[in-house]
Amino acid sequence: PEVSVYSMGGACRHQSVFTDEELQEYSNLTYFSKAEILHAFKRFFRLDPKRVSQDWNAKLKMRTIVANLPELSINPFKEHICKVFSSSGNGDLTFEDFLDMMSVLSDAAPRSLKVEWAFRVYDFDEDKMIGRNDLKKLLDKLCGAEAVLLEEDQLLSTRDRKEIINQIFEEGDLDKNGALSFPEFEILIAKCPEFLNSFRIRL
Repeated sequence: PEVSVYSMGGACRHQSVFTDEELQEYSNLTYFSKAEILHAFKRFFRLDPKRVSQDWNAKLKMRTIVANLPELSINPFKEHICKVFSSSGNGDLTFEDFLDMMSVLSDAAPRSLKVEWAFRVYDFDEDKMIGRNDLKKLLDKLCGAEAVLLEEDQLLSTRDRKEIINQIFEEGDLDKNGALSFPEFEILIAKCPEFLNSFRIRL
């Protein structure tokens, strides 16, 4: 049987999107129930109703997603989060990409999975290591020149940010090779439970 969802624009019109078997498959591959998958689709639909009504798995532009998904728009890592979940690697998301992202960022996803994806998000140069330049960019977004959620007097100075990076490497770079591997990152993150705040979106 097909499962129905309703479009949200203008007069509601009936639209058959997923079979029950497809919903079950999506449920098996994510941390969502069938009902939550339908809700995720409704949120995806609202991002660009015209495009999605023409193609339910349309690839939406990153700028559209960031602008219209409130929880993501205030996340300092929004662009790179989109890029690591994008099947095309450019930040544009299909519904299946979007569903993967929402599943990993949901409260139901295990911490270990969030840590794996956080490593990819923080690895800005995508060399499978977190180096000093990655940490500099991370701190710039959190509390430096690129931080948009803080007042000017809340920002850390360049000197303070450099000191934090030195401390992170002193504590976390166990093999002293100048970069953090995933196992080293995992150990560090275990001491920072608040990191999950940047990796949570409630469906």
